[in-house]
Amino acid sequence: MRSLIDIYRHEGKLPDCRMSLCKGFTQGGSNADVVLADSYLKNITDGVDWVTGYEAVVSDAEDEPLNWAVEGRGGLTSWKSLGYIPADDFDPYGVGPFTRSISRTVEYAYDDFCIAEIARGLGNTADYEKYITRSANWKNLYKSDQTSLLNGTDTGFVGYLQPRYLNGTFGFQDPAFCSPLLNFTSCYLNPDGHETYEGSSWLYTFFVPQDQAALIVTLGGPQQFVNRLDYLHESGLLYIGDEQGFLLVYQYHYAGRPAKSAQRAHFYVPSQFNETIAGIPGNDDSGAMGSFVAFTMMGIFPNPGQNVYFITPPFFPSVSITNGMTGNTATIRNVNFDPSYQNIYIQSATLNNETYTKNWLTHDFFLNGGELVLILGANESSWGIAAGDLPPSISQTNSTGQVGNSGDGLEEKRWMFEGSFMPPKVMI
Repeated sequence: MRSLIDIYRHEGKLPDCRMSLCKGFTQGGSNADVVLADSYLKNITDGVDWVTGYEAVVSDAEDEPLNWAVEGRGGLTSWKSLGYIPADDFDPYGVGPFTRSISRTVEYAYDDFCIAEIARGLGNTADYEKYITRSANWKNLYKSDQTSLLNGTDTGFVGYLQPRYLNGTFGFQDPAFCSPLLNFTSCYLNPDGHETYEGSSWLYTFFVPQDQAALIVTLGGPQQFVNRLDYLHESGLLYIGDEQGFLLVYQYHYAGRPAKSAQRAHFYVPSQFNETIAGIPGNDDSGAMGSFVAFTMMGIFPNPGQNVYFITPPFFPSVSITNGMTGNTATIRNVNFDPSYQNIYIQSATLNNETYTKNWLTHDFFLNGGELVLILGANESSWGIAAGDLPPSISQTNSTGQVGNSGDGLEEKRWMFEGSFMPPKVMI
C-alpha cells in the first residue's frame, strides 16, 4: 500500500499495470482503487497514509490523465454525464484505445463502489453518496430484450450488457463473442478491439460484485440466476484460465446456493488446476492462478475490494492461518472430511462454539482468530441459504422479490464493520 500511494505521490496517478518499474497498459478500470479499498477495510494501517491514499483514488474517479492507456480512466466526461462509456465516445481530454466500453463501464462502476467504501469509513458522506450512486451505472448498458444464440440455437436467456452510443441507442455485440465458443482471441488491447476485454458479454453481465442482489432481480430471480450461471459454466462459454472467471465460481452464494459454489470449486480443482504440466489453465499473471487455487482449497475465497470471504469446505481436514499483524490463529476444521471428496456440502457450522449460518466471513475472523467448524455431508443442505445469511449487496431484496429495504435492517448492518473490527485511523 505504501508503494502504491508513493507512486501516486511521485507520478500523479496510481498504477494499474506496473512492470519493471514502468507503466503498463490499463486493461479496464482504475483497479488499484479496489486494492486500496480492500486493504483499508482489512485494517492495513502500518505506515499507510490514508489521506493521500484517498486523494489518489478520488483522482482516478475525477481527473482524466492525458494518456489513460497506462493510468487512470478515460471517458470521464461521458461517465459523469451519461453514466456509461459510449462505444462511440468523443474524448478530447486524453488518449487511449476507444474500445472495451462494456467492460470499462462495469469496472468503473465497481471502482467507484470501492471508493465509496473508503469515503464512508473516513466519514465523507457526500463522497459516499456520489460514488455509491455511480456504482449503479452498470444498469445503463443492460439491454433487457437482448437474446443469445449459440450455433443458431437460442440459449433461452434474455438480457445482457450491450454497447451503447452517445445518443443513448444500443449497438450490438454477440453476447458470446470473445468466449471460447466465438472468436475467443478478438478482445485484446489492439486498436480494432471490441467492447469487452478478454471475455464475453455473457461473462461481464455477471460482473456486479457490489450489488449481486440487484443483478439477481434484474436477471429474473435466484433460480433463473442459478440456471444462467450453470449454463455459463457448463456450455463452454467460460474460460477459467483468466481472472475474470474466478468470481463466477462463487456467485452462487448470493442466490442462496453455497453448495453449488463448492461443487464448481471441486470441478475446476483438479480438472483445470492440477499437478500436471498443463495444470495451470492460463497465464499465472504474477500469481493469479496460484492464488485462486490457494483460496479455493482453503475454503475462504475473497470478494476483492470487500470485507467478504465466501465459505466453502477446505480441501483438507483443517486449515490454520496465523495473522502476521496480531499473532492470532484462525482455524477452519472439517467434520466428516472425506478425502475422496464426496462430502463437500456444509450441513451446519459453528464459529467459536456458537451456531453460524452465514455463508461468508469477514476479515475479523483472521484478525482475532478463532475456530470455524464445518459439518460436512454428501448432499446439499439448508445451511447458508436464508436471506440474512447471504453476502452483502448495496441493495437487498424483500419478500416480494423487489430490490429495496426488507425491513430487517440488513441493508445497513451488512456494510458495517462487525465484531471488534473497526475502520483504520487516518494518518495525518
